[in-house]
Amino acid sequence: MISPQRRREIVDALRRGTVPDRGLDALAVGMDRLEPVFTDELGEVAKGRVGFKAIRGEYGSGKTFTVRWLAELAHRHGFATAEVQISEGETPLHHLETVYRRLVERLSTPEVRGGALRSVIDNWFFTLEEEAIAGGHVAETDEAGLIEATQALAERRLEHVTRRAPAFSAVLRAYRRAIADQDYALAEGLLAWLGGQPHVAASVKRAAGVKGDVDHDAALSFLAGLLTVLRDAGRSGLVFVLDEVETLQRVRSDVRDRALNALRQLIDELDGGRFPGLYLAITGTAAFYDGPQGIQRLPPLAQRLHTDFTADRRFDNPRATQVRLHGFDHAALLEVGRRVRDLFADGADAPARVRAMVDDDYIELLARAVSGELGAQVGVAPRIFLKKLVSDVLDRVDQFPEFDPRRDYKLTVTDSELTDVERNARRAGDVDDIELTLE
Repeated sequence: MISPQRRREIVDALRRGTVPDRGLDALAVGMDRLEPVFTDELGEVAKGRVGFKAIRGEYGSGKTFTVRWLAELAHRHGFATAEVQISEGETPLHHLETVYRRLVERLSTPEVRGGALRSVIDNWFFTLEEEAIAGGHVAETDEAGLIEATQALAERRLEHVTRRAPAFSAVLRAYRRAIADQDYALAEGLLAWLGGQPHVAASVKRAAGVKGDVDHDAALSFLAGLLTVLRDAGRSGLVFVLDEVETLQRVRSDVRDRALNALRQLIDELDGGRFPGLYLAITGTAAFYDGPQGIQRLPPLAQRLHTDFTADRRFDNPRATQVRLHGFDHAALLEVGRRVRDLFADGADAPARVRAMVDDDYIELLARAVSGELGAQVGVAPRIFLKKLVSDVLDRVDQFPEFDPRRDYKLTVTDSELTDVERNARRAGDVDDIELTLE
């Protein structure tokens, strides 16, 4: 059963033409082959191992949906998650310090959506305090002794991180002191620096005895430290998604090469056991994995990610390094349309009218019309189909008793509401506006 709040979040996202952040189980179609494998791999990561998956698919195949669905699955298994979109301007992959900063900004737990670093750190120190008290070395009422005991525990837990990045543990020590002194402004500044934020006040850095900002080399050590804190705070680990990695194909060749090398470095460190408790997932198009402007430019990376897709797609191996998304066919499009209709009706003012006027036959009619507008490419249709279904049809049926979508609604698709891929797929016709009556 989906809560009213989550139902509204899903419907609002579809109305805007975006992928919902939560509640994706309600829309998941065709995930049966992936869920057992992901669940098994997450179980291994929770034991202190690592995981990696390269998700491959064209536009409309559901890459972003899949990784957000994976994040929800991970939350149910006790993981923290972070999803970062790679882009030349906002998050260039070759600047790992920026990638780390975005990771921390988007860090989520089942209880906190985004910006969960403070919650994680506070839970970690609370866990250490409980451990110190349980060990009988300090009384619960001995505040000074408790701080000293937790600091000692923290140092031991972070010993492997401190060897490479002593600043990580130094800032955590300063943060613990700031909280004890109720200096919350200083504590927030220290968390900002720990999260890789630039322009932190010099006075904050002096309080921890650190200088400068988190740089490229320190970013990976800080990631290792974050993983230690997460696991000690009771999390199973971290699922980290690098989405839209195929954008690397559109940057300058020198930038692309540095970015590919950064990805290779990250995967090598993962394989080398530096990040126990990390499950890394990346997404990209077939051109990114197979084309001359993608990973094939860096043979060591191409070798690590190579997966044979020459067999019938029915026999794709979901345990392989790469998994190929099959995308939407007409049956899947109808299934997700029915699920959205039923989800909407559960929270509608007039649920009976919604189900009666937007029945299965009408959903098929609308699905065929939308995919027809996009050159009969069903795989490109889900976003705009669900947007039209919610905002143009379901909303009106719910609000206006006299509205009959078969009689009163004309599907209109304009270039301005389409993405580049959708626009390119669109069938030949009036370039400004195509109007199709559903009859």
